[in-house]
Amino acid sequence: MSPLLRLLSPLRCGLVLAALVLTGCSTTQGPDSAEAEALLAQLSQEHRYNTQADPLGAYLANRGHSDVTSTYSRPNDKPLSSQQHFANTALDFLGVKYRYGGDAPSDGFDCSGLVNYVAEKSLGLKLPRTSAEMARLGQNINKKNLQKGDLVFFNTSGKRFSHVGIYLGDNKFVHAPRTGAVVRVEDMTINYWKKRYNGARRLLSQNSTH
Repeated sequence: MSPLLRLLSPLRCGLVLAALVLTGCSTTQGPDSAEAEALLAQLSQEHRYNTQADPLGAYLANRGHSDVTSTYSRPNDKPLSSQQHFANTALDFLGVKYRYGGDAPSDGFDCSGLVNYVAEKSLGLKLPRTSAEMARLGQNINKKNLQKGDLVFFNTSGKRFSHVGIYLGDNKFVHAPRTGAVVRVEDMTINYWKKRYNGARRLLSQNSTH
């Protein structure tokens, strides 16, 4: 075994060897080298989600990630829209702990803190701090017309628009749920969320508060 492989963990060795085998098959029926690299990146990411400290949060994050993202991007895929980029960026923070008033991954997020951070990071938008204020922005969207990247709002505390998440498609949304939980993906067809849903907004660039 080479000194390089001896320095790698057993998991990383396995991933590297798997990628090399796949690359070596590219002249027959296997994926090309770019696909092998993408597969390696995916396996590494799945390992990261599967080894989070919170088993339930890790399960939900993993389930949600596999539900709403493809295995890898193909060369002919269309460029992502701003809204799609917004939603995909939110998935980078799956597993980050909930903290009331939190607005950074290092400290944790509450629901509006997550949306605010992701909007600024991916779109350059500086949004209001509360979910109720966010509900005044952009364009009102009918539930049947939801698109990936729309903001979805819920009444979770007896007040309209008291909770916000980012729609992912296929009735899924990503959010920071509550104390003791982590950023995760949920299904809007579950009764809890179905009963509390109270609208959606599509962000527009002119609603920036730069």
